Amino acid sequence: MSERAPDPLPDCFDAAADLGVAALAVGTLLGLVAFLTNPVPDPSFPWATLPASLRLPVTQPRIEHWPVTYTLAVWTWVAALPFALLAVYRRYAARTPLGPNAWLVGLPAYLMVALTTYCRFFWPKLYPPTWNAPSYTLVCWGYCSSYVPTWSNLAYAVAVLGVVAFLLTRSDGRSGRRLAAVFGVLALPLGLPALVYARRAYR
Repeated sequence: MSERAPDPLPDCFDAAADLGVAALAVGTLLGLVAFLTNPVPDPSFPWATLPASLRLPVTQPRIEHWPVTYTLAVWTWVAALPFALLAVYRRYAARTPLGPNAWLVGLPAYLMVALTTYCRFFWPKLYPPTWNAPSYTLVCWGYCSSYVPTWSNLAYAVAVLGVVAFLLTRSDGRSGRRLAAVFGVLALPLGLPALVYARRAYR
């Protein structure tokens, strides 16, 4: 079941969506700079390196485990992703049978499940844990900066809340939007699109 045609984004979020896409590109460039200066930019992936002949004759200092520009790159992705999701919604929602609830609530919830699973079970963890561990939600940061499983369990609970909110929007729009608002707050910054969706309940 899909909703009516998607509403345009509010002007402030429309502009922010453009900035989000641009920021993802800038973050990618910053990350690539680290490969040109440091033999192993991310110790979690020691195989991801360039031959010495392709690197510049300088080495960046590190912030905890990662070179400065690599750290800036990943945190830029963290900040930009919610706004880039708004750009995806703006571009594709009207072209597919999926409703706004799928793009603005379901997609962030799915991403949170996927990212939480990756960080919990597949991410090659670095020791000691660090405050600088980039994470797409505040509760995920609690886990990635400590490796305490309780934080990961909480992240799963928030993600499941997002899935329930999405499903509820398919049958009970107003209640679904309210639950989407709760998910959006608990999943910040990734949950920002769900807050944009939830505002429709009060229009």
